[in-house]
Amino acid sequence: MKYLIVGLGNIGPEYAHTRHNIGFDIANVLVSKHGASFTPDRYADYALFNLKGKQLHIIKPTTFMNLSGKAVRYWLQYLKIDATQMLVLVDDLAIEFGKIRIRANGSDAGHNGLKNINEILGSQEYPRLRFGIGNQFPKGRQVDYVLGKWTDEEMQKLPDLIKHCVESIEAFTNIGLEKTMNFYNIK
Repeated sequence: MKYLIVGLGNIGPEYAHTRHNIGFDIANVLVSKHGASFTPDRYADYALFNLKGKQLHIIKPTTFMNLSGKAVRYWLQYLKIDATQMLVLVDDLAIEFGKIRIRANGSDAGHNGLKNINEILGSQEYPRLRFGIGNQFPKGRQVDYVLGKWTDEEMQKLPDLIKHCVESIEAFTNIGLEKTMNFYNIK
C-alpha cells in the first residue's frame, strides 16, 4: 500500500515558517520523525519511508502554492497512487488557530493551492488536513497575514499542534480516513 502526503507551501527563505507554509512544516516534522530526508526531485522536494508495511511518499511542491496541482498530478501518476490515498496538508483561514479538520473531500474554500489541485485533477475527491490559522487581520491585509510569521503565543502552541497532525497522518495510513477523522479532528 502506498500513500502520497502533500505539504503545501511556497519555496524560498522569505516564506519559511509562515502561516501559509504550515503544510511544509508538518511534512518536515513527519519526515524527520521517521529518519528520512527530502531531496530535490521533479516539481517537488521528495522523501520516502516505510511505516508498518506501508510506503509513505512525501512531497513539498517546488512549483509555488498557486501551481501545486502540477506537482500533485505528476507524483500521483508517477507513483500510480489513487487520489483517495493522498492527504494534502494545507492552511485554512476559515478555521480558528489550534483547530484541525480532516476531510475526505471538499471545495477549495478560496485557497489557491487547493484551487489549482482541483482544476488540474478535475476533482475535489481527495482527503485533506486543514490546519486552522484563523483570520485575525485588518480588512485588506489578508495576504500580509497569511504570508506573515506566527505570533509568539502561536509559536508556543505550534509544536504540539504539528505533533498532533503528524500522528493523524500516521493514523490515516494505518487505520483509514474515517477513524482518523473521528479521533484526530480538533474542534
